[in-house]
Amino acid sequence: MDEEYCIECKKNTQVIFDHAAGDCICFECGLVLEAHSIDDTSEWRTFANESGDNDPNRVGASSNPLLTNQSLVTIISKPNGASGDFLSTRSNHGSNSDRSLLIAIKAVGVMSDRLGLVKTIRDRASEYYKRLEDQKCVKGRKQDPIYAACLFIACHKEAKPRTVKEIQSITNGTKKKEIGRAIEYVKRQLGEEMGPSMEIGAVHDQSYLKRFGSHLSMSFQAVKAAQEAVAKIEELDIRRSPTSVAAAVLFMITQLSEKKKSRRDISLATGVAEGTIRNSVKDLLSYASRIIPNWYAKEEDLKKLSAS
Repeated sequence: MDEEYCIECKKNTQVIFDHAAGDCICFECGLVLEAHSIDDTSEWRTFANESGDNDPNRVGASSNPLLTNQSLVTIISKPNGASGDFLSTRSNHGSNSDRSLLIAIKAVGVMSDRLGLVKTIRDRASEYYKRLEDQKCVKGRKQDPIYAACLFIACHKEAKPRTVKEIQSITNGTKKKEIGRAIEYVKRQLGEEMGPSMEIGAVHDQSYLKRFGSHLSMSFQAVKAAQEAVAKIEELDIRRSPTSVAAAVLFMITQLSEKKKSRRDISLATGVAEGTIRNSVKDLLSYASRIIPNWYAKEEDLKKLSAS
């Protein structure tokens, strides 16, 4: 189920799409948010009067607005259930740019599925690649880092950020440095076209906390305390990456809870090296009483915190 804003519930709620009626219905209150929608997904047809081993279910690909041309294929089977195709005609194979764009869309789709990302992020990443291709910016470059960069930027723009290491983990052996350079290249090439509303600002540590907290099976109170701590850290001059700060805060919060987590546990959940977590915690220890909310931990408990 997807999520949409319900005017009756006054919040984002899960919605159900009734394919038969074309209605989009709020799961919470049952309000029809959109009526008589057009289903632009693949159309299935069944030819029950045909014999032979051929699959009677036939499907046509859904249209893609990013492609300039749509390929058309017609296949006529041999009569009397004979095997093989009697006639196959194809028209409009598509341009070279469309073929490379199809490859890019497929690659981005596979990467998105591996990370469990929603369709809006996948579509935005494909749109970024299409803009680069229109500007002739991707020819002669390694494609995997470009795919990864487009997906990284799309995640951040959709407020569902992923770290470079997370993106790197689902690519075909692409190095983090290559992805980092590709991200800067894509942002530089699309800077003016993306416009002010599409600029990517700094991603705060809080963007990662809920996801990392879920991986660590942390309680709601622990995650809330971590979020408040990070909000206060943003006022301090801590020169660490967002993921390093998030990992350090999570380590400190879990040390104050009943379900303590080791640096290794935090490292596996966040992708931050254990040594980096230890050094980041050292940077934050002197601010512990200022950043960790007093409703979560007492002063004497904070004095027992260490980076080990």
